[in-house]
Amino acid sequence: MVQAPFSHHIYAPIKVQELTEEEDGGVQENEWTPLQLAAFEGQLDLVTQLLLGGADPNEPAKGWYSKTALQAAAIAGHLPIVERLLASGVDVNAPGGNNGGRTALTVAAGAGHYDIVQRLIEAGAGVNRPPSRYMGRTPLQAAAEGGSLEIVKLLLDKGADIDAPPAHDSGRSPLQAAAGGQHAEVVELLLARGARVETPLERYKGLTALQAAAANGNVRMVGRLLDAGANVNVEGSYYEGRTALYAAAEAGHVEIVKRLLRAGANTDQTAGNRHMTPLQVARLKGREQVAELLKDDNLLTSAKSAQHS
Repeated sequence: MVQAPFSHHIYAPIKVQELTEEEDGGVQENEWTPLQLAAFEGQLDLVTQLLLGGADPNEPAKGWYSKTALQAAAIAGHLPIVERLLASGVDVNAPGGNNGGRTALTVAAGAGHYDIVQRLIEAGAGVNRPPSRYMGRTPLQAAAEGGSLEIVKLLLDKGADIDAPPAHDSGRSPLQAAAGGQHAEVVELLLARGARVETPLERYKGLTALQAAAANGNVRMVGRLLDAGANVNVEGSYYEGRTALYAAAEAGHVEIVKRLLRAGANTDQTAGNRHMTPLQVARLKGREQVAELLKDDNLLTSAKSAQHS
């Protein structure tokens, strides 16, 4: 976020420009009120002054990436300001800006602020609030993505759904999020608590835990997920999807390609809207060693098929 100074009027909203990921490459203006900015910056005295002066603690988040005052304090780790806002009657479950729409509990969980997570739950924050459609996360999904083992434990103990459906676009289940972030301890905890290794992928930019681990080049995690029963040939999402083998081939992860081939990965399977095989993408990306492996495997498979025909 690009910070802006306070306007000449203490209660006037401040426009903050932030780059978006929209296709037109434009700039999205987000309005941060003085209360929201003061909460983010940890200015307790100013937050108190604004509230006593009539500022609304429930001022909504406006724009793609803006946040309510409570969300701003929660993500920045300012517990005293969280306490002050809770005392003012703030809506603890209010949604955030359009990109993600994450609640205060979700942003605190993702940022690893255990004390704030605990306090928000005490104040009635919902541990199973569904993720917003675009890049949303449940609190547990955010905590797993951020790698906070203790927060993941806390949320599970408070009844968080370990297999909550992910967001429609770029969503992740807790296990997928933990694997994508390469958080091995969180992966182990989730598996021990009964997380499903395979959950349905959303149509846009989804990844299974195995696909995420393969893309990241984490050999140990790939092996752990395969041992836990991960399907090596799950299709990728329709948009920007990747099979596990495609993801590893695209990134040039030779050892993972070998491991996936031993597990029975289909070298002819295409990925998502790309409609390319692992061999094709390896050649496209200049992954020569991977391409040789896949070509040799294809030749071996063809020879075995000819023997059985």
